[in-house]
Amino acid sequence: MNKAHAPIQDSVSNEAIIALLKKNFALDPETAKVLVVGLGDTGISVAHYLQNLNFKFAITDSRNKPPMMEEFFQQMPDTPVFTGGFDEAAFKVATHLVVSPGISLNEQAIMKAIANGSKIVSDIDLFACSVDAPIVAISGSNGKSTVTTMLGEMAKATGLKVGVGGNLGTPALDLLALNAQLYVLELSSFQLERTSALSAAAATVLNVSADHLDRHINMDEYAREKQRIFRGDGLMVINLDDSVVSAMRNEGRKTFAFSINKKADFYLEYKDDVEYLMHDELCLMPLAELPLEGRHNAANALAALALGVAMGLDEQVMCDALRRFKGLSHRMQRVAEIRGVTWVNDSKATNIGACVAALQGYARKVILIAGGDAKGADMNELAPAIKEKAKSVVLMGKDAGLIKQALDGCVPVYSADNMAQAVQIAASLADAGESVLLSPACASLDQYKNYQDRGEKFTKAVLALVDRSSGFPPVVAAI
Repeated sequence: MNKAHAPIQDSVSNEAIIALLKKNFALDPETAKVLVVGLGDTGISVAHYLQNLNFKFAITDSRNKPPMMEEFFQQMPDTPVFTGGFDEAAFKVATHLVVSPGISLNEQAIMKAIANGSKIVSDIDLFACSVDAPIVAISGSNGKSTVTTMLGEMAKATGLKVGVGGNLGTPALDLLALNAQLYVLELSSFQLERTSALSAAAATVLNVSADHLDRHINMDEYAREKQRIFRGDGLMVINLDDSVVSAMRNEGRKTFAFSINKKADFYLEYKDDVEYLMHDELCLMPLAELPLEGRHNAANALAALALGVAMGLDEQVMCDALRRFKGLSHRMQRVAEIRGVTWVNDSKATNIGACVAALQGYARKVILIAGGDAKGADMNELAPAIKEKAKSVVLMGKDAGLIKQALDGCVPVYSADNMAQAVQIAASLADAGESVLLSPACASLDQYKNYQDRGEKFTKAVLALVDRSSGFPPVVAAI
């Protein structure tokens, strides 16, 4: 068996886990027939979990040959797997469905099964019933991966055995093998919408901006799904700079607030011409010592500190971890400086809010490369930040036209068919001392495998500029 799927540890006995599953979901290994919907990382982690607890289960996937099917068959050759569409017979006999986050609950087969009495259980529900160590839960439209990783590094620096994952990296159920003292989970709206058993010791929604409106009916529904992270009675960490998040505050709950614009429990303040990260009246560290670009990363650091204090972590040890934190790949990642032009990979900016946050971190105007699949978002919300912060924009991908229409001529706009061409155009537009920022404000799947693939293509194209002997191409006409 794959090491990542080691049997559940003895810190919570299988008997205690099953008792909770029975109580919360009527999920009994003697009678339940579980259908795992989706054969990806999450689905495989669920399958191993169910096998360890002796549940009867099958797996279905709409794809003819899911990418992980061969690996799965090697590990669990006797498990029934239905591919090439959602088999009605499999759904008909299922008492419980565990639906991977990438699959909408509005799929006809899923809705019909629910109407016929099948219960929805998420992998996060299963996880919550299987640990007795505290869980910190982190969500938000932007910054959640950064804050999750920050807090994980802080906890490790204090000597704790910590499990970090969820929507980021390792699926939650695979973290059980660690038998950790603290779990830090990044949770998406798709995970939260199907989760009911989570009661985190501390939780935050960092911010809410337009995202995933191709799956959620509207912004109100999207915000409600995010707010589910605060179920239970744990400490709430609230961003005072976001009106939607501020409205989630529950006056009956213990709360830490953070802000980069006003005084809060965790905030920024100048003392003797030095700007500090603050906790109440305590200067934690100079902001200049945080090795990340952009004031949005100051907000991320404050959120991570607030969550860490909620968990009893030593503040100076956490600050030392922040000083060493170099950020995430494809998130405001400095790729190179070529002929005085700085190239920055922010491919993980898959929505408007992330792109706006990246732009707002610059004092001087940038050349922006953007576009892709807008996921139903209103690109008009992107226009003010581009008008203020972009010298020019290079657009590519499925919804480039929507962005161009929203900009309505407020900045020069150029069109590219692919990343290599976008980088060449940007190189022709940038002067020494300026930055070229890939911050697409869109998902990547219209042209790339994922945002990582998009960022790697950008990096490759940028580094290729160094080898070109013919100089940069002439500036093309704006469209």
